[in-house]
Amino acid sequence: MKFLTARWQNLIMANYIVDPEHLKKFLPAGTELDLWNGNCYVSLVGFLFKNTKILGFKIPKHTDFEEVNLRFYVKRFENGTYKRGVVFIKEIVPKSAITFVANTFYKENYTTHPMRHEHELKAEIVKVGYQWTNGNQEHSMLVNAYDFSTEIEAGSEAEFIMEHYFGYTKYNENTTYEYEVQHPKWKHYFIKNYTIQINFSKVYGRDFTFLNKAQPASVFLAEGSEIVVKNKRKLAV
Repeated sequence: MKFLTARWQNLIMANYIVDPEHLKKFLPAGTELDLWNGNCYVSLVGFLFKNTKILGFKIPKHTDFEEVNLRFYVKRFENGTYKRGVVFIKEIVPKSAITFVANTFYKENYTTHPMRHEHELKAEIVKVGYQWTNGNQEHSMLVNAYDFSTEIEAGSEAEFIMEHYFGYTKYNENTTYEYEVQHPKWKHYFIKNYTIQINFSKVYGRDFTFLNKAQPASVFLAEGSEIVVKNKRKLAV
């Protein structure tokens, strides 16, 4: 059953290589960390939801909004193959109703803060940015990219970051929720430069204070597409 349909667009993905020990306490039962070239990643992702529908219905004034999340990558072995997915540390949106629905029905960790975004094309450079406030502190991520999109190279870091099609949520030490996210393979833009100004410890807690001094291993800007979230199920491990 389709729970949510929308268009995700202008996805900024800032990717940090981290010590796997930082993530073990957040690992849902039945999953293991998914590595690329032996490296463990967390990603700060900002993007736009457009034309959002829940169970086929639009919620007035809740169809178009920003989201910024911090996520890491896992896999789950089932029926002789691995499912590759993501786990969200926290997801920030500007709409309290979205937070309520996601936390109630998908057991996610959404929170609501004032947010805004920018999207500007000038002299063949596309500028995309996301800003939000937490208390009296403002946080932001912004990229300038060359205005032509290209296919993701097979086996690349970009493919690893963008090609995970399941979500896993840690409910407790023995229970995990799984859902599927369907979308076509995205195109992406080459980055000219970027700026990230975030107090990770304030936004994501002391477990992620170390990211305040870290530099991303890579930053991507994905074009996005129509998406479908479906097939939620409870896994008792």
